[in-house]
Amino acid sequence: MTHRKYAPARLEAIFPALLTLAAIASQAGAASPPGGEPGAAAADHAAVIREWRERRHERLASEEGWLTLVGLEWLKDGANRLGTGQDSDIRLPGGPADWGTVHVNGDEINFAPVAGASITVEGEPASPARLVADNQGQPSVVRSGTLSFHVIHRGSYALRIKDTRAPTLLAFTGVDNYPIDPSWRFDARFIPAEPGQTIEIGDVLGQLNPMPVLGTVEFERDGQSYSLLGLAEEGIDSIWFLFADRTTGRETYGAGRFLYSDGMPVNGRVVVDFNKAYNPPCAFSEYSTCPLPPPQNRLDLAVTAGEKDYHSD
Repeated sequence: MTHRKYAPARLEAIFPALLTLAAIASQAGAASPPGGEPGAAAADHAAVIREWRERRHERLASEEGWLTLVGLEWLKDGANRLGTGQDSDIRLPGGPADWGTVHVNGDEINFAPVAGASITVEGEPASPARLVADNQGQPSVVRSGTLSFHVIHRGSYALRIKDTRAPTLLAFTGVDNYPIDPSWRFDARFIPAEPGQTIEIGDVLGQLNPMPVLGTVEFERDGQSYSLLGLAEEGIDSIWFLFADRTTGRETYGAGRFLYSDGMPVNGRVVVDFNKAYNPPCAFSEYSTCPLPPPQNRLDLAVTAGEKDYHSD
């Protein structure tokens, strides 16, 4: 049985030693809170961020969120017998003693459930079925009671295991944030990437994955210019940023944070609001697989906005 974990404590050591100067001299947009009378603008902005944080909390606290992860198990080619017993190739933390067998043949993955077991595939009583992995479309969910799994692809295929009664979910009370500060909302300059441009992004598994680049945003803080490389994410009409800064590994999570722009660029400008910076899944679960900020996105700046590091206690 192959079982790999990526403890947050290990990740916290990654970035403080790697932070490099990312300031780039350029003409950049200054901080700009929402339009209108200044006092009203600040109040409107605070209301927007509070609502964003509420939705974020709801997603994290949901039965489909990252806090439900209880396992990450790598599949071998051929037969993988699943169950709770020690003779299983992959031991699941609950459900029937014998779930059945997952067969891997290249990119074709099939599940043969044990007859009579209380198992569903996509909400229907289980029968032999081909499973869709997350690199092939919406992944097929196999479930028994509170436990479920689906197949992910991260270089090779693995089972992502979830439990709607996971201790991490039951203990969750929320994430600390910096105070809302409209000065961290920027009307940034957007410089588009060359068509088809990609960048190799590392992850916590030690793998490099090519990701499409949308372009670079430039903004100014305290008289200094900074830039972030923005990525495209399928189905998302915003620019995705993976970044680290001078708070990383100190007040914020050691493997950096994520951030989306407020929509797509218009006339060469786009709003980047660090009050919406948030922790990656690895901050909440050792069973998640997270991309890491590229060198271009390690800011020589303390971004005191958005989510702080998560501590379950």
